[in-house]
Amino acid sequence: MVMGCFGGNKQDAEDEKWRKEANKKIEKQLQKDKQVYRATHRLLLLGAGESGKSTIVKQMRILHVDGFDDTEKRQKIQDIRKNIRDAILTITGAMSSLNPPIQLGDDNHHDDFDYIQDVASQPDFEYNDEFWYHTERLWKDSGVQACYERSNEYQLIDCAKYFLDKTDVVKQPEYTPTEQDILRCRVLTSGIFETRFQVDKVNFHMFDVGGQRDERRKWIQCFNDVTAIIYVTACSSYNMVLREDSTTNRLRESLDLFKSIWNNRWLRTISVILFLNKQDLLAEKISSGKSKLEDYFSDFANYKTPPDATSEAGEDPHVVRAKYFIRDEFLRISTASGDGKHYCYPHFTCAVDTENIRRVFNDCRDIIQRMHLRQYELL
Repeated sequence: MVMGCFGGNKQDAEDEKWRKEANKKIEKQLQKDKQVYRATHRLLLLGAGESGKSTIVKQMRILHVDGFDDTEKRQKIQDIRKNIRDAILTITGAMSSLNPPIQLGDDNHHDDFDYIQDVASQPDFEYNDEFWYHTERLWKDSGVQACYERSNEYQLIDCAKYFLDKTDVVKQPEYTPTEQDILRCRVLTSGIFETRFQVDKVNFHMFDVGGQRDERRKWIQCFNDVTAIIYVTACSSYNMVLREDSTTNRLRESLDLFKSIWNNRWLRTISVILFLNKQDLLAEKISSGKSKLEDYFSDFANYKTPPDATSEAGEDPHVVRAKYFIRDEFLRISTASGDGKHYCYPHFTCAVDTENIRRVFNDCRDIIQRMHLRQYELL
């Protein structure tokens, strides 16, 4: 009887020892997980639809992960071909709806036009030789080119010209997309996508969310423990309207959205890195003189290029004035409120230019580090 008790005590002591060791391991792991969590910079990419958020994520993969393997590149071929089909369908479909409408430049292209509108528009369409033949002929047509020049009057993906100019490459059976092709390829983002990468042993988690109006209700799920917001705006969209609302100017929508994020009560201590994106397309539009910024933003007529403006070698002064005007429209919002609890850091970007994004992200890393230290009250 006595021996049984002693035996029981010994077993209880061993169980207790095992429990303590298990608890210690769990505590250690929790502590480690907490340190990793606290050492991770969580970046939330926000902005209106088609501003270039997903392209920024692709650049992070190219710069800080391993880019895209052959399987992923092959998977993109279908998306790229769909971009070409959507582009030629959209341009030719818009010709009759514009005011004034546009005619084909060459009457011999009517068969090409009918094929694209009637056959290529079918949901189960295959990309055969006939499709490439008709697409290439139409893209060279002066009427189709004239309609493309007026693409701000309807909804056309930014990469339309890029891919329509290289159909002779994309149509080849052995075609493999380049990194630039993958960066340019447009696929609508729906939901929330997380990309993890490391820079100089620092962990980054970047969250990309859909920018269309019906996607924005999902954003609040990502607001918790955010280190910084990267807000992306398409500067070239000053003369365009929303895909989901043809009465709203895209750049005005982006400004309104920025204002609502800046003043959001959950984000009042989160600083914003502002990516003034699509500088290449903005420069093209301003230099061509066809779409004047003051026709859409009347304040631009009296705007003077600020003293702090810097320009690249050979950069058109009109372009410099335009890009700083758009920057200052955003800064007007951020300086009107903020109470010194969060700041706005603007950067001019071209999301399809890997070197530009490398440089900008390197400049941002110090800012992100400071925000991170402040987040955990270490600064």
